[in-house]
Amino acid sequence: MISFDEAVQLVREVARPLGTDTIPVASAAGRVLAAPVIARIDSPRSDVSAMDGYAVRESDLSDGETRLNIVGESFAGAGWSGTVGRGQCVRIFTGAPVPAGADRVVIQECVSRDGDLALILGRPDGPRHIRKRGDDFKAGQELIAPGRLLDKRAIVAAAGADMAEVEVFALPRVAILSTGDELAEPGKASGRPDAIPESVSLGIAALADEWGAVIAHQERLRDDLPAMGPVAVNALAEADLVVVTGGASVGEKDFAKAMFRSAPLEMIFSKVSIKPGKPVWFGRAGNGLVMGLPGNPTSALVTARLLLAPLLAGMTGRNPDEALRWRSAMLGTPLTECGSRETFHRARWRGENVELLGSQDSSAQRALVEADVLVRQLADSPGLPAGERVQILDF
Repeated sequence: MISFDEAVQLVREVARPLGTDTIPVASAAGRVLAAPVIARIDSPRSDVSAMDGYAVRESDLSDGETRLNIVGESFAGAGWSGTVGRGQCVRIFTGAPVPAGADRVVIQECVSRDGDLALILGRPDGPRHIRKRGDDFKAGQELIAPGRLLDKRAIVAAAGADMAEVEVFALPRVAILSTGDELAEPGKASGRPDAIPESVSLGIAALADEWGAVIAHQERLRDDLPAMGPVAVNALAEADLVVVTGGASVGEKDFAKAMFRSAPLEMIFSKVSIKPGKPVWFGRAGNGLVMGLPGNPTSALVTARLLLAPLLAGMTGRNPDEALRWRSAMLGTPLTECGSRETFHRARWRGENVELLGSQDSSAQRALVEADVLVRQLADSPGLPAGERVQILDF
């Protein structure tokens, strides 16, 4: 049995991207950039006005009243093509090209108009209200480096660089197999007195989607090894990663690993010294990866957050450590001493503090609704009173 940190390191070593796709920038939100975004144009394309006003020649302005002839109008996307001469100005709007000859924009609040004359009282000081060509970025400049998650801000920059398409890392395909004779489809468990609704795989699918995976296959399996083997083979053919829930202990019907024996299954780790989630395991089978999670809902979601999330982050092209951003917070409730396994307590925010939930049972489901952070407690560490600081992870 290995430590949590050792398990994370083993996950890091195999969490690699699976290839790349070239897709429209309009469809790229949530994907991870595989090749840099290089600007195809300058931004702005030319000197443009930063305000609504009048484009003038600085040399024409006086300390008293300046009267200038309005000789044209410049709009964004439809600039004035002439040259501003002595004693002239051009009505201009935000984002419009500054016409040749002009070197200042006088904002409209400082100008009164009399027909085709602009009257400016006093010499304006301060900014010229002109954005220079290429002031934001220039053609050929790298705007976004590979590995960046294309969120709304990055999408704006990529589109603004005149990129119709971007190269992104391929999305990992995930198959989720839930095992157990007792499992029933949600909504149908009430018809069987010995059944429980199968909830774990739905939560795992939601987590996988959150971290960028595509769910290629999802199936509930009875504890029948001869029937499970072909399903496992098919899942490996369909997916880059197979996630199995349940069947990871040593009972007579725990077949989560055995159903991959024809692949064959090569273990990366078989147990991790954490609570909850000790039975979590990870391996290679054929050309794919397999992760086994406990069957209890809380154990499954905690181990998925701790180990599956960084695996998927790396497979989508991100740094796996992005999924494990621990930070410090103050305890609002005491923390008892820890046993021999590193423990991850479910907790919730209350004001500026985190409070441990009353139920830490590995099968709890109602408590999951309230839990929004995990509190990390190292093995064999002493208890802590309220007010002490602990390491937490968004859950």
